Amino acid sequence: MDLETITIKEYLDKKGVIYKERNGEIITHCLFSGCDSDSNGQECHLYFSIETGQYDCKKCGEKGNIITLAKHFGDSINEIALNPKKKPNSQFTLDLVEKCHKSLPAHIQHYLNARGLSEAAIRGYQLGWGKFYGKWWITIPIKDTEGNFVFFKLRQDPNMGNEKKTYPKGIETQLYDWEILQNNDKLIVICEGELDRLLLISKGIPAITSTHGAMTFKKEWLDLLGKGKKIYICFDNDEAGKKGAKRIAETLNISGGNEIYLITLPEEVGSGGDITDYFVKLKGAPVDLLGKYAKEYPEKIDTSQFEPLSAQELIAILGLTIKRDEENKLITFLCELSAYTEDSQLNISFNAPSSTGKSYIPTEIAQLFPQEDVVEVGYCSPTAFFHDFGVFEKEKGGYTVDLSRKILIFLDQPHTLLLQHLRPLLSHDKKEIRIKITDKSQKSGLRTKNIFLKGFPSVIFCTAGLTIDEQESTRFLLLSPETSREKIREAIYQKIKKETDSETYKRLLEDNPERKSIKERIRAIKQAKIKNIIIGSSEKIEETFFTENKILKPRHQRDIGRIISLIKAFALLNLWFRERNDSTIIANEDDIKDAFRAWHIISESQEFNLPPYIYQLYQDVIVSAWKEINQDKNRSIDEWNGLSRRTITQKHLQVYGRNIADWLLRQQIIPMLENAGLITQESDPNDKRKMLIYPTISLTILNQQNNSELDGGVDKVNNNVEGTPPIT
Repeated sequence: MDLETITIKEYLDKKGVIYKERNGEIITHCLFSGCDSDSNGQECHLYFSIETGQYDCKKCGEKGNIITLAKHFGDSINEIALNPKKKPNSQFTLDLVEKCHKSLPAHIQHYLNARGLSEAAIRGYQLGWGKFYGKWWITIPIKDTEGNFVFFKLRQDPNMGNEKKTYPKGIETQLYDWEILQNNDKLIVICEGELDRLLLISKGIPAITSTHGAMTFKKEWLDLLGKGKKIYICFDNDEAGKKGAKRIAETLNISGGNEIYLITLPEEVGSGGDITDYFVKLKGAPVDLLGKYAKEYPEKIDTSQFEPLSAQELIAILGLTIKRDEENKLITFLCELSAYTEDSQLNISFNAPSSTGKSYIPTEIAQLFPQEDVVEVGYCSPTAFFHDFGVFEKEKGGYTVDLSRKILIFLDQPHTLLLQHLRPLLSHDKKEIRIKITDKSQKSGLRTKNIFLKGFPSVIFCTAGLTIDEQESTRFLLLSPETSREKIREAIYQKIKKETDSETYKRLLEDNPERKSIKERIRAIKQAKIKNIIIGSSEKIEETFFTENKILKPRHQRDIGRIISLIKAFALLNLWFRERNDSTIIANEDDIKDAFRAWHIISESQEFNLPPYIYQLYQDVIVSAWKEINQDKNRSIDEWNGLSRRTITQKHLQVYGRNIADWLLRQQIIPMLENAGLITQESDPNDKRKMLIYPTISLTILNQQNNSELDGGVDKVNNNVEGTPPIT
């Protein structure tokens, strides 16, 4: 029967292996022969396939898969099995624990004392000495939730090495020690490692740890901590430790009910240093560990420093790094901020040609937000996405992908299948959605996986493709960066400043008081945990919306939802100046006005389900060129001239100063405008092989020509006709 295993990433995380990812592969130092011990800097040679778990060391030639890797680490099949089989543990008895404890030799006793463990801790937790797997080990007996000893955590004879194992093999990770968790109601420290935990106990500090490393502390254990405690988290001073500590702190913060503190050990303990180094090498004091080196998580922010912030003031702050693009950067900021609402998140699709800055706007704004909330993804397949962000939950029999309060930015058009999987999430259908995906097994067959998508993120897609599936377009606001020459000029000036002296530029930017204030404001908004935003004046929304939309269309049901999300985002931005009741705030008329003002600017292209880039091109190039070639014509329909693609290409060069590819015009732009009903195509009466393009509002345009100067563009004031949105 084909063995179903956890992913290679999950196993490496469980073993505390530090790695980096690139192009569907995991890269790390060799785990076998130590051939990377002489490698320079960050140079690594062991490559894993993320999908299959196959590995290959490019230096020593070691090859295998997750099964052979588990054998190398001394783990059983149960350690990597997706659904491990539980077997009665007949190898482990209380007599064995007592026998090993009585066998503890004097030199090991001295070693443990030198690590700061008290005699009472060694006796009380029955540390011992025994021979297993052909070697001598320090034995640390571990109990289950019922108080029964179930296995040893083994540490190699310190004179021989620093290897760690369990006896028997294949034991599931356990909390050490359940009794501390159950009997303490004031303060508790979560640490990394059994001996660190026993050292804290020796110092009179109640502590718990996971038996299998920093990244294996289970969420269900956190749920059992209860409420009203001071919880300190102190992991090793390395990358895995920092990552594990932050993950636990964030989970506890979401649950609420406790004071959370992250302990950062002083630099003197060194990279990878731990609690033992702090107490033994540095002679550190418990009072400093829980005081001087502990910071509340999240760090409290003085909200009295904030003042009401208008849309224009916000645009000015964002303008420090993003020139022009006022509406785009405002809407994008509100989209990312909406991640901290309960269910009013906005979704944006930036559609524009390459090198127009479509990914720059969302990624630059994302730098203002806490980085643990920002997920930036390049091109990504559905399987890779769920592997990267999913956490396996045995009770559910699948992977939970929790995207609550996250900002998800796709830097390129994602795999179409991934988009399909995310559709229910983007539509906010349910807060938890179960989907099924197929994945490759170890033997290259296919297996089905359950994926549970949880929460609503704010989602931003950035793509050079101008076309977008209708099902996706209804779920997104369509935006495009400005491409004016003035914007390009200012962007060039900005880049020169940034690139000629990047350190000075970065320092000036980070020292800017307005930028610092907006970053603090965002962190404070996150900490506020607003769950509900009520709009106090629904009548004002109805009055404004129905006044501006005399003829109702099906799309208005979609639009009103987006306007309401904008209202809530504006209210969240100024939550301290809104009526508030615990975790509920009330949006006022200022928020309604600001939201409608922002919506008006972007609504024209949304009217036709077009990216603004396409709609602007229609106005600046097609309508303008059509007016020019028909300005001397009578108003007889038979005498109107249509536009050839060549004419459009020439006009595009004149207006924008750059060529447009014929295939782009023919395959994407013209079909999109035709589907939107803005143009029609007819055969050239002089050459039936050619098609001519006519704006569908041609008669209106000609009628207006006598009322405005022909300046090669569109009259942005008077070109508003009944039944047709204004051309701006």
